[in-house]
Amino acid sequence: MHKTGIAPLHRTERYAGVLQRYRRWLAIPDYTQDVTMLEGNTPLIPLPRLAEALGGDFELYAKFEGLNPTGSFKDRGMTIAIGEAAGRGAQTVVCASTGNTAASAAAYAARAGLRCIVLIPEGKVAAGKLAGAIAYGAQVIQIEGSFDEALNLVLELSQNRPIALVNSLNPYRLEGQQTAAFEICDDLGESPDWLCLPVGNAGNITAYWMGFKKYDACYACGLPRLLGVQAAGAAPLVLGNPVKNPETIATAIRIGKPARGEQALAAAEESGGRIIAVDDAAILAMQTRLASEGLWVEPASAAGLAGFAAEVLAGRLDIKGARIVAVCTGHGLKDPDIIVRQSSALARIPAQLNRLEEIIAWR
Repeated sequence: MHKTGIAPLHRTERYAGVLQRYRRWLAIPDYTQDVTMLEGNTPLIPLPRLAEALGGDFELYAKFEGLNPTGSFKDRGMTIAIGEAAGRGAQTVVCASTGNTAASAAAYAARAGLRCIVLIPEGKVAAGKLAGAIAYGAQVIQIEGSFDEALNLVLELSQNRPIALVNSLNPYRLEGQQTAAFEICDDLGESPDWLCLPVGNAGNITAYWMGFKKYDACYACGLPRLLGVQAAGAAPLVLGNPVKNPETIATAIRIGKPARGEQALAAAEESGGRIIAVDDAAILAMQTRLASEGLWVEPASAAGLAGFAAEVLAGRLDIKGARIVAVCTGHGLKDPDIIVRQSSALARIPAQLNRLEEIIAWR
């Protein structure tokens, strides 16, 4: 038993998806089907060198959600949303997406034998995410407009047709996503002192807060403070108003009017935390820093840690002796283009040992 009374998971539970492992905690209909690809159970990876660089007197972990089946945290909520839709007899699901939702919805719809329709903003989705949606068999439609306009279209479509909307406006998405908070408490035996994470459409920060509160009510495992981080070019929750044309290299959080914005602000305030913004340079620098410790994440996934580092270095966070968890929402393979563009040309030499020795430049 952990010190809070949280029972460690049995081996059989560790080899199950989030619905089988946590169903008793989820407010979902009995008819919800278990449409799983063994999502969840992602690791907490210690980041001691980064912690040392930021002062060292605290514990720092990354919750690496990029190890979910389609490479992002979206799978946690999608397994429940698709399972609920399939359980009530839906034949088609639809979503608007900046990429990760598209790939996840397409994969889980394929798993359930459902048709999937995806709307994306033209030219605004990373190639790895678009490829995933196509590979899983979704009908992908580009619109001449923003994610927010795409979301309005699919919302209207789902209200007028027998189609299940699986964006984060769907409450079952949040039910699934909160399981990441359960896992963190299961692994640590209590909640962390701070949870840092990117904020785009704001469903994830809302879901984490739901999960921590639910576990604390049962196990008295405590509540973290939340540090939500937006990209400076797409920071409506920081600015206090929608951003009509959001721009950031972090495509996953390039959203100007978050669907769960009010709930996210309420969660941050209730936790004693806040939502801030960092620029693209800080996000890319943190992506590179994480890769130097062996953790490759997509740009948006580095936003939470970039914001945390900025607050620590500016003296705005007292973290002495604290335990910090940063959520890395997606794998670097989901959005590799920026890395390739930034890299210098690869060295090219003849297949000769002397030339290899020269270019390695042994010291």
